[in-house]
Amino acid sequence: MSTAGSSAVTDWLQHLPVLPVIVPLAVAAALIPVDERERTLKGSISFLSTVAVFVVAMILMRLSAAGEGALPGAGVYQLGNWPAPFGIVLVVDRLSALMLCLTSGLALAAQVYSMARWHTAGHHFHSLLQLLVAGINGAVLTGDLFNLFVFFEMMLAASYGLLLHGSGPLRVKAGLHYVAINLAASSLFLVGVSLIYGATGTLNMADLATKLPALAPESRMLVETGAAVLGIAFLVKSGMWPLSFWLPTAYAATTPPVAAIFAVLTKVGIYVIIRLGLLVFGTAAGASAGFGQSWLLAGGMATIAFGAIGVLASQAMGRLAGYSVLVSSGTLLAAIGLGHPEMIAGALFYLVSSTLTIAAFFLLIELVERGRDAAADVLAVTMEAFGDFDENEEEEEVGVAIPGTMAVLGLCFLVCAVLLSGLPPLSGFIAKFTLLHGLFDVPAAGQARTISAADWTYVALIILSGLAAMIAMNRIGIRTFWASIEGTVPRVVVIEITPVVVLLAACIFLSFQAGPAMRYMQATADDLLNPGGYSDRVLTAPRAGGQ
Repeated sequence: MSTAGSSAVTDWLQHLPVLPVIVPLAVAAALIPVDERERTLKGSISFLSTVAVFVVAMILMRLSAAGEGALPGAGVYQLGNWPAPFGIVLVVDRLSALMLCLTSGLALAAQVYSMARWHTAGHHFHSLLQLLVAGINGAVLTGDLFNLFVFFEMMLAASYGLLLHGSGPLRVKAGLHYVAINLAASSLFLVGVSLIYGATGTLNMADLATKLPALAPESRMLVETGAAVLGIAFLVKSGMWPLSFWLPTAYAATTPPVAAIFAVLTKVGIYVIIRLGLLVFGTAAGASAGFGQSWLLAGGMATIAFGAIGVLASQAMGRLAGYSVLVSSGTLLAAIGLGHPEMIAGALFYLVSSTLTIAAFFLLIELVERGRDAAADVLAVTMEAFGDFDENEEEEEVGVAIPGTMAVLGLCFLVCAVLLSGLPPLSGFIAKFTLLHGLFDVPAAGQARTISAADWTYVALIILSGLAAMIAMNRIGIRTFWASIEGTVPRVVVIEITPVVVLLAACIFLSFQAGPAMRYMQATADDLLNPGGYSDRVLTAPRAGGQ
């Protein structure tokens, strides 16, 4: 390739980091004035936009996995060509590229599923979805706290409209709670950012990481206070107990495609906690190293226990999925709070596997429940509780053929049950195994580690939460597919079942490719545990054109 051609490719590649934000933002704005009767056209444009973002995310992930020098400008995109810490920067590394792929993949699944019927339930569905994607992508790419707030607000504003999409009293009630809680969290976000800026004079995360160790004790106290306030805002979004009371109801009340993309919203909060916790409050932070870990550990374990109890108590599949989100969040928060570097790679693998599984389950629920009658469910629960089954009743026929639709839905439900329970051989088991392996792994040759009571409590909670999911999924599965009272076969079209199958296939593929996936996760963890490398890349990135 000629020098001119190589330069042209480099110039094109250096603008990739901004595309996951600019493309959906522009498409969202362009779709607003389009007549709502042209929903097929709007859906097609939105779908192409999401495909483009997914392709860009895959390219960025491949380049970030290639290591140093593969990403032009070290993966730092300077908006306005102003260098950090004064300019706004977008930063691509292995973790942000992973989150981009996960978000765009879920957005594709939700987009395709909605085209069957749900995008007609209200106005501006596709614009809101694109704004949500732009907000999430911006949040995982931004390199400073203020623009993190901006992208968080963009994400939340779109989520308010999506949660209420389709209207109905249950959605309106859940939506009002959701809006009020997240507005309060946004206010805390601003307070925390203000305290940190007042103490350090910067909001760039890389610059903040370099300044924190040299701060005076009184300034350090202000930074830690601001970080604690910020943490509450992030933990509300992450769903940590007791800040999670709104989540199961809100996620169960919204439409299936919205619930599927909402599965990644809690992980955005966890992403920020991982990023700030290891970058700003990592081992190089001096007296502030490990700030807040004990709270994350206690809150994460309480969230696992609360979610597991909710899973066992849930009779409706929507609420079961909502509580499964809490179990997933609690597992990740407690893993971060334990403070073992060897667990980071396993936590990232678990993040991807659990998010894909829960998103697929939210989509599957609506398909399964189309063939169910609420009155029959109440009767089934009553009969189960009081033992009113007639054991002597003679069966009228044996070997009745299962309709093809129910067979496919039942198989998808079975895969979801195995993944949520963490049973072998799928990625749910591998994710939990890697977490526990990191927990008991010896840090270095000849170096012993004492297993604390907190470690054993975490192991017990991981096992018991998996057992709770297995019991709950088994109970609902038997009632729905095996001993259904009404026996109605739901009408399912290909465009609805395809996203479910693809998401579950991604989990199965992750199971077979666990080795390469874990190598990527381990490289990501190594990057996170070396905050100096991130700071150097951001603060020393050259301006475009070598200026």
